[in-house]
Amino acid sequence: MKTEKEKKEEEEEDLRPFRIHAYSKEELAMLYNPTYCISNAIYTLAAWIRHNKALKGELEKVGYNKYRRTFTPLEVKVLVKYLGEP
Repeated sequence: MKTEKEKKEEEEEDLRPFRIHAYSKEELAMLYNPTYCISNAIYTLAAWIRHNKALKGELEKVGYNKYRRTFTPLEVKVLVKYLGEP
């Protein structure tokens, strides 16, 4: 059971603006797909990248590696450009 302080901190966290910085793929995928389980959220984000040729091309230009477990701040910026903020 959460205390009132924990509940308030959680609510405040939800109101914070999205920040461009390095994210793990899991973390960013869950921000875009909060109701999905982690594996489905990652699969969905990867599918969006695969099917959007312009997004995929721009990510490749900035050094995206689909096997790396993190997104760099520059890659996050590109994702936000095409997908919007989570």
